[in-house]
Amino acid sequence: MSTVAVILAAGLGKRMKSTLPKVLHPILGDPSLLWVLRALPREVDHAVLVLHHGKAQVEAELARWQTEGLLPCPVSTVDQGEPLGTGHAVRAAEAELDRLGAERLLILCGDVPLIQASTLQELATGPAALLAMDLEQPGSYGRVLTHADGTLANMVEFKDASEAERAIRLVNGGAYALPWIHLKPALRALSNANAQGEYYLTDAVVAVAKATPVKVETCDPAELLGMNSRLDQAELQAIARERINEAWMEEGVTFLEPGSTLVGPRAVLAPDVLLEPGVRLEGKVTLGTGTRVGQGTVIRDTELGAEVLIRPYCVIQQSVVGAKVQLGPFAHLREGSVLEDKVHVGNFVETKKATLRAGAKANHLSYLGDAEVGERTNIGAGFISCNYDGVKKHRTTIGSDVFVGSDVQMVAPITIGNDVLIAAGSTITKNVPDGALAVSRAPQVVKEGLGKRFLGRK
Repeated sequence: MSTVAVILAAGLGKRMKSTLPKVLHPILGDPSLLWVLRALPREVDHAVLVLHHGKAQVEAELARWQTEGLLPCPVSTVDQGEPLGTGHAVRAAEAELDRLGAERLLILCGDVPLIQASTLQELATGPAALLAMDLEQPGSYGRVLTHADGTLANMVEFKDASEAERAIRLVNGGAYALPWIHLKPALRALSNANAQGEYYLTDAVVAVAKATPVKVETCDPAELLGMNSRLDQAELQAIARERINEAWMEEGVTFLEPGSTLVGPRAVLAPDVLLEPGVRLEGKVTLGTGTRVGQGTVIRDTELGAEVLIRPYCVIQQSVVGAKVQLGPFAHLREGSVLEDKVHVGNFVETKKATLRAGAKANHLSYLGDAEVGERTNIGAGFISCNYDGVKKHRTTIGSDVFVGSDVQMVAPITIGNDVLIAAGSTITKNVPDGALAVSRAPQVVKEGLGKRFLGRK
């Protein structure tokens, strides 16, 4: 049976008060919509996104996720046009669903990010079902009425509900698995004669239940929380943080302060990793066994080997770090940085598209951009690779076993051989062969007594 997911993502999200589409607001670094797509069960052959507000932005993100291999199945989009309710949104996908040969639909909301893959797997296995929540304080959710056998009898929106119906604790979660053969005519028959003047998907689901039994399943209410405001976003992130951190602690990871540590859903942590307070891991992050990440460090889309020591307040993105590397404090590894085993990068050192071979060191106040540093080479304090001429970037290549003194600038493009000594305070503009000493300084001038007289006048 062909199962197609229909994800409703056309809403403006007025309460978010943002130019960013609601479904692209992040939870632990990943947009809400990506969480939903990632949870799709293996039975789903294709996903159809119903878009309108911010359509171009969402489609741009989808293209990027496709390139990065983050989509679990093929995805296409349709434009709802003027949003006239959830039933109207699904009806807007009718032609696409027929084109795909859909037999069963899995209908989800793009702003409900914490629904679990296991929950959707169970939902998608039966012929027809919906997810509901049993809430002590059901608030303004739509109410779900069931038959004695637990199948759906009726659903009613809060604004249209009677006082007796509002007393019901079972509420609609907005997730459905329904046969297209029954849902399609039900959508076409919808009316907007209700308090909000909208075409309710719930009315169509009730119509399906008259043609075939629709099982009502319940799940953890946190899985069905929607993101409609910044407060909701903060609550969802807190739930996701606690869920993820507890799972990693069960796998042997130490969190010195779990409440302040944000680990994204795509991070992979080995046993004996230790995360200090205020650490944030976003995107595809891998930490090897025994690695320690210092307080306040932010890591995104980076692979770290085993027994790496990251001292506090480093920023690392789109980089690869080998085993037993030492970083920081206050180091900044920008995109394309590669640090091989046992490299030391110290305080206030910045790298970008730089490769430091095994055992190289750059411990203080330096910039290495578009550079390669050979094995066991030492970069002194205050080093700058001058890689940009105002138009183009150029490459600096430094060999193995080189000693670069403090306050050295190398004007790229430039190549330094092996076993070279670069004297402190030099500006190097020409290639240096193996085994050479390079020095470039203005002559020192000393005028006795002049300093004292100058200071005396001040």
